[in-house]
Amino acid sequence: MTATLGLGTYRVRAVEEPARAACSDGLVWLDTAPNYATAHQALGPVIADHPRAMVATKSGFFTRQEGEAAVAAGVLPPEEAAVGHSLHPGFARWQTDRSLAALGRADIVFVHNPEHAHQDRGVLHARLRDVFCVLEEYATAGRIAGYGVATWSGFQHEAFTVSELLGLAKEAAGSGEHHLGAIQQPVSLVMVRPIALALGGRGPLVQARAAGLLTFGSSPLHGGELLDLATPELAEFIRPGTSTAAACLLAAASCPSLDVVLLSASTPQHWKAAKEAIASPLEPVQLRRVTDVFAQG
Repeated sequence: MTATLGLGTYRVRAVEEPARAACSDGLVWLDTAPNYATAHQALGPVIADHPRAMVATKSGFFTRQEGEAAVAAGVLPPEEAAVGHSLHPGFARWQTDRSLAALGRADIVFVHNPEHAHQDRGVLHARLRDVFCVLEEYATAGRIAGYGVATWSGFQHEAFTVSELLGLAKEAAGSGEHHLGAIQQPVSLVMVRPIALALGGRGPLVQARAAGLLTFGSSPLHGGELLDLATPELAEFIRPGTSTAAACLLAAASCPSLDVVLLSASTPQHWKAAKEAIASPLEPVQLRRVTDVFAQG
């Protein structure tokens, strides 16, 4: 089963057109973050016009302008604002309020790259639990549907595991009835380990799916780098007759235990082509061949 296509908005400047094209499909995920400044602010009217669209935003990173606003509001001291990332629970509350005001609603608020804090595991887990406590309050009050963790390298570097995140969520909720609902990590032919693990029935995606969490794959083209790294011959090997971009996206979307693959589509045409590219997933045997070939260079 292939993952569904969701719209990522990182580095998408004119987001309204591709977002409206994506939302015309009905049930689709829109993924954004406050530090995706232009896109984050522009999505509000689109979301208001499409009540079936599902919305994910984040807390953690912030733009210089938002950092200055946080300092002015007394939420962050200037030295913390200069870092551009915070796991302080007071900041998470303030930033989530701002995101809800800009977007209108949120189905998931991801804690954004918590490993960026560069803290030892014990301190990091305590900070995560504190942020989870804030997001549990929002979910219990019905202001958000749930929350998750969006990481770049947290699973890879063992900053935390899925079971540890679930444990922290239970502690934050005070019971097993928590609102941790999703994880997000990069899945691509560059960040290929999640695919290899999932093909073997192991790893964070499999563990999260088994726990009832939604799984999101980000950066399926690795920020566009795959378009230079992958060859036409590899694209032909993945799926004869497809472009390099379509073939690499298909490989990521075919990853077992992946629910949503997020692509930063910049135009409606880009969105349509991406949907067509992943309509028929690779069989696991072929996907394993592909990952083996790419891993060998």
